[in-house]
Amino acid sequence: MDSKNFTVSVVIPSYNGEKLIEKNLPKVLAAKANPKNQIKEIIIVDDGSIDASVTLIKTKFPSVKLIKHTKNRGFSAGVNTGVRASKGNLILLLNTDVLPENNFLEPVFKHFMDARTFAVSLHEKGYGWARGYFSEGYIQLGMGEEGNSVHSSFYVSGGSGVFRRSLWVELGGMDEKLLSPFYWEDIDICYRAAKRGYLNLWEPDGHVVHNHESTISKFSKSYVQKVRERNQLLMLWKNIHSKNLIRKHIAGLFMRLIKHPGYIRVILMALGRIGIAIKARKKEIKESKVSDEAVFSKFTG
Repeated sequence: MDSKNFTVSVVIPSYNGEKLIEKNLPKVLAAKANPKNQIKEIIIVDDGSIDASVTLIKTKFPSVKLIKHTKNRGFSAGVNTGVRASKGNLILLLNTDVLPENNFLEPVFKHFMDARTFAVSLHEKGYGWARGYFSEGYIQLGMGEEGNSVHSSFYVSGGSGVFRRSLWVELGGMDEKLLSPFYWEDIDICYRAAKRGYLNLWEPDGHVVHNHESTISKFSKSYVQKVRERNQLLMLWKNIHSKNLIRKHIAGLFMRLIKHPGYIRVILMALGRIGIAIKARKKEIKESKVSDEAVFSKFTG
């Protein structure tokens, strides 16, 4: 396949994002006007906003395809809705607070010439490739150097990453049943792709600026932290199948509980979705081809 045959659907999930859309969407539209980015369409999925987002998009940005959820369903549900409606063979997931540079997608297409490539992370200014490692019984996240070379990435950000649509569909999209309303859903789908032998990459020349003004700040810090920790557990329970790593996780779980007794609330929150996690885990065990240790080995040292 010639790289010029790739077409990109931009999917932007939004919740009460009126101000961010008004400020940042013109930059995305300008990038669409550049043929080198090969953008076919821009889709905004409004996730039950109660501000004037919908009116703004309809009146000021009529060329954008708008899909509305009648109620707030969470980040992964918004993304999945947008991907289902998309027509491009590549999906660019973009947060409302991310600004693309003029030719930001041009360096990305060469990676998708390799059929094994699932996703490519764009280069957010100030951030490098994503590192993942197993320590103290948990999946821990870190960041590699920015650098000038393409690098494997533990995951590709759901706020500034390009995904192969056919593999996205094969993987069943983001796990909105298990991980809604937010956090760890992009890590989950990329880890599942890696366990099937697909590649997640970081492209240094695909430049975007992430201003980190997302509407998640509208939720209390305490709630956001508990959801983040709960989803860290659920993602692990679903995807880690190595007996050795599971033993380490059980030990780490008890150690964390001893040091922080309040962590029991997070565990109970996660146990509330244990049935969903077990069902998904069975599917992952059946379809995985690569060991957990092999995935983590790319990011050690």
